[in-house]
Formats: sequence, C-alpha cells, structure tokens
Amino acid sequence: MLDNMEQIYLAIVLAPLAGSLISGLFGKLIGRSGAHWVTIIGVAISSILSMVAYKHHMFDGGGVYNEAVYTWLSSGGITFEIGFLIDPLSVTMMVVVSFVSWMIHIYTIGYMHDDSGYQRFFSYISLFTFSMLMLVMSNNFLQLFFGWEAVGLVSYLLIGFWFKKETAIFANLKAFLVNRVGDFGFLLGIAAVLMYFNSLDYAEVFSKVGDHADTTIMIFGNEPWSLMTVICICLFIGAMGKSAQVPLHVWLPDSMEGPTPISALIHAATMVTAGIFMVSRMSPLFELSETALNFILVIGAITALFMGFLGLVQNDIKRVVAYSTLSQLGYMTVALGASAYAAAMFHLVTHAFFKALLFLGAGAVIIVMHHEQDMRKMGGLYKSMPITWITCFFGTLALIGFPGTSGFFSKDAIIEAVHYSDLAGATFAYYSVLFGVFITALYSFRLFFMTFHGEQRMDVETWKHLHEAPAVVTVPLSVLAIPSLILGAFLIGPMLFGDYFGDAIVVSSTHNVLAEIGENYHGVMLFTLHAFKHPPVYLAFAGIFVAWLCYIKFPELPARIVDKFGIIHKILVNKYGFDDFNQIVFAGGVRNIGQILWKFGDVNIIDGLMVNGSAKSVRWFSSKIRKIQTGFLYDYAFVLILGLLTLLAIFVHQILV
Repeated sequence: MLDNMEQIYLAIVLAPLAGSLISGLFGKLIGRSGAHWVTIIGVAISSILSMVAYKHHMFDGGGVYNEAVYTWLSSGGITFEIGFLIDPLSVTMMVVVSFVSWMIHIYTIGYMHDDSGYQRFFSYISLFTFSMLMLVMSNNFLQLFFGWEAVGLVSYLLIGFWFKKETAIFANLKAFLVNRVGDFGFLLGIAAVLMYFNSLDYAEVFSKVGDHADTTIMIFGNEPWSLMTVICICLFIGAMGKSAQVPLHVWLPDSMEGPTPISALIHAATMVTAGIFMVSRMSPLFELSETALNFILVIGAITALFMGFLGLVQNDIKRVVAYSTLSQLGYMTVALGASAYAAAMFHLVTHAFFKALLFLGAGAVIIVMHHEQDMRKMGGLYKSMPITWITCFFGTLALIGFPGTSGFFSKDAIIEAVHYSDLAGATFAYYSVLFGVFITALYSFRLFFMTFHGEQRMDVETWKHLHEAPAVVTVPLSVLAIPSLILGAFLIGPMLFGDYFGDAIVVSSTHNVLAEIGENYHGVMLFTLHAFKHPPVYLAFAGIFVAWLCYIKFPELPARIVDKFGIIHKILVNKYGFDDFNQIVFAGGVRNIGQILWKFGDVNIIDGLMVNGSAKSVRWFSSKIRKIQTGFLYDYAFVLILGLLTLLAIFVHQILV
C-alpha cells in the first residue's frame, strides 16, 4: 500500500506540471481546446488523488508519510533533499488547493474565451498549482523555500499577464518587490535554523527545539536575543509578505490587474494562505516564543480591522473583495498569534471556498458588464443573473459569518479563541476582530446591494443585453456555493475540538485556548445558539442593516457622510498613505540613491576613471611613444649606439665594483 501511496503523491504533484508543460510548450500545436483540456485533466487528477490521500489518512488509518524522493545535494554532513510530509495538515491543504484550482480552471474557459494568450494562461495557472502543492507537501525547509519562491514567480507572471497594460506591469513588479522584502526575512530564518539545528528536515528540527528553548544569541551590542524569537519573527516576516500583512500588504489590491481567475486562485485559496500554513507547520517553534506570538497577534489585528475600513471606500468590485481578503487573512493571523492554529487552518479552509466563490462571482458580473468593474455603474443585476446573484449571496453570508454558514463557525471560533488568550496583545486583538465583524458585514453587503440591487445604473445598451453568465462560469459558482454553506458544520467538531491534526500542530498547555473553548462545546446546534449570547452575530446584523439603509433605502446618504467626514474619507481613499510613502520614500529614495551611485560611481569612477580613464592614459602614452618611430635611418642608428654605450657603461661598472 505504501508503494501505491508514494506513486499517488508523485502523481498529485506532477500531473499539474505535465499539463503546464504541454500547454506552454506545445500550445500552438494542440490549440486552445487542447490547452484547457490537458491542464484541466492534470489538475482534476491531482484533485481526485488528493481526496484519495485524504481518505487514506483521515478515514482509513493511514499513518504519517515522511520520506525523501531524492537527494539533491550533500555538503558538510548536511543533506538537502526533496521529499514529502503527508499528514492531516498537508493533506487538508492538498485537497483545498487542488479542488479550488480545478474549479477555477473550468471557469477560466468562459472568462478567457476570447483572450489571445489563452494557452499561456492555462500553462501558468497549472504551473502555479504545481508550485503550491510542492510547498504544502514539503518535508523540509529547502523544498518549502522552492515552493515559496515558485508561487511568487508564477504570481508575478499572472498578475502581469496582460503585459501591454502599464498598470499590470506596475502591479506585478510591486508584488515581486514587496515579496522580496518578506522573503529576505524568511531566508534569514531558514539560515538560522540551518546554523543552529544543522538540518533543514522538519522532523529533525522539531525534535531538537527543546534543546534551544533557552538559547540566546548576540545581534546588536551586548543585549542577548532569544534564538527562537529571532527565528520565528524572521519566518513570520516571510509570511507577512506572502499573506499580505501590514505593512507588506500593499501589493495585493494592485494585483487585481491580473485576470479574475487569478484573483480567485492566488488571493483566495492558495498563495496568500501559504504564510498561514507555514506558521501552523512551524508551531513547535512558535510555541517557544511569546514575543513572536504577541507580534503576530498585533500585526494580524491591525490588518483585520484597518484593511476592512479600506473596503468601505472602494468602487472597483474586485478591489472590495481584495481588501476583504486582506482583512480575513488578518483574522487567520490573529488566530495564529493566539496559538489557535487549528482555528486559523479552519478559517483558511472555509475562506478558500467562499472567497473563491466571490471572486468568480465578481468575474461573472465583469463578463456580462463588458469588463466594467465600477460598482457605481451596476445595480439591479439580480433580475438578469439569478444564478450569480444567489451564489454570491451565499458567499457573502459566509464571509460576514452569518449563523449556520461555514464562515460563521470558523470566524466565531477565532474571536472566541482570542478572547480566551492571556497574551499581552490579546485584548487589542479581540476588540479589533470584534469590531471587524461589523465592518466586514457593511462592506460586503455594500458590494452586494450596489451590484445586484437598487436602480440599474449602467448605460442603455448594456442594460438591453444583460444575461446570465454561460454555464462554464455558473457551474463552478454553484459547486463552490455548497461548501461555502455547509462545510463548516461538518469540520468544526473534529478540526477544532477533536484530534483532527494529531501531532502535525503542537500547542503548549499554557496557550491551548481551543481546549478551554472545547470544554463548553456540545455540538453544532448548541454552538450556533450559544453565539446569539455574544456580540459578533448582532454586529454582523447591524452591518447588514446599515448597508441596506445607505445603499437601498437612502442611497443619497453615503454622499452626505462623505461631505461631513471628508478628511476621514480622503485618508481611506489614500489607503493611509502607504502607497505614497512607498513611492516617495522607498521607491523614490531608492531611485535617488541609484541616480547618485550611477552619477558618481558609474559615470565618474567606473566610466570616468577606470574605463575612459585607462583609455585616455593609453592614448596619451601612445602619443608620446610613437614620436620615436620617425622612419629615418640616422635616428635608429643613434638609438642603437646610445643603447650599446649604456650596456658598456653597466658592464664597466660591474667590473670596477
């Protein structure tokens, strides 16, 4: 059975890679239909086999699989390997990544139908799926870093897919550079692990963490630093870039310049959740540093609340969903800081389905609206797009945590977990995520009402031709709507309060907030009823009510609020000045430093002194030397006699001495 499972694990990874290579290298030969069939079949194989692996591990009693596929390098007694660690944590991610990717591949047929880069796009998204699977299935830091950088590279290609648009090129370069900042910290963390643990293998590193719990190192001055704190913060800086946490969040909203399927694939279920998965995987390390956990709590809380505020002032339908993603990633990060890793993973899973649904729903609207993305030019679409309307309604309910939906169970669990935490940053985090519930409901139903309800604000020609999106678009929406509604009810018991993750996640007894919550858990129904005793449910209802007042009952009200609180609105529209700060201080500063270095270093020193200077020196010396080449015989005879006299003088001098 083990040999069969090894083959299955290899097939899960290699099937999307094969589809990507065939579509990318032979796209013209196989045509457009061939490109989408080969990649969809590859991802479908990966998804089905991931479900087989899930059944094997979660229901058939299959043990943890941790083996090397091959050795890449051996140096100095350290072995660098490519291998797989298949346990409940990784197999859950495998199912989520491959299944959501499968639905997005199918959806892409309709969305990219008329695009000239059709084959190239399918090659990229299949390659992205391969990269993400390599990341989540890795059993060592080397392969983790490979997958980490590979998804970053492919996201760069996908965000800038329409490379003739200047905004797309700016967005993909911005994403690439911001992630390099995070990845620098990530690489430092991995280097520290290698330096002190002398291994990059997860199992070996985790087995030695107790030996380094009290290890200190010197970084600046004579003040000792906790080794585990330094490693964990460096690793989390990598997660801040990949999972778009403040202040490394600025790339994600601009990445909406890519086609909508990429917005769903990268920013809902896969790349942006890589940081959440990584910290959960590294829980044996993070549990040894309360400083790192507090840092994570505060960063996540700031992101959850303040990125939600920005969703209130966006008019681009995809950017609203993008800021929603930022806020929800903040919720997951807060759960990590509270040591509720299982709750973070639970929300990651439910969020993957309802956020992919919302992105794809937004894409369906964009298709019908002839690629118009401004919600102020929409309205009343529920009459013409009933399937898109109802599926987006379900996704919106899940996003705001409406009782009974998947998002309700996972988000409520996070809020409760933070409430139980004793860490210093927990109080700030609790009130941030609590008020964030109201903000989430407000911007989510603002989008829903402005898009599907109210008066129709599009031009007459668009209004006359409104219709439902094609079946290749609506079928994935319908499929994703099902887990968005019901998955949470099935997973909450085993994933949060059971032994779902086993030894894959480690939580110290002093931080085990989920165990405290689990003492009062008595089933899905009672958990739902119990929620009505706490503020989050009523804050969500309040957000819906305020959105209805502002965008259905009194649509003139938002303009009045803007007039009254113009300065706050301006701050939010300017995104708290992060983009301006980066443009002026970082980008502008780097450009200015580059200009100075170019002028004084390249022009004056390298070109002026070394390159041009040496050429001028040779030219001057040559101009002097060539004067002795006169062409007259008596000049050469004179030089010959002068040379002989010099040699004779040297000879006589040697004899006399």
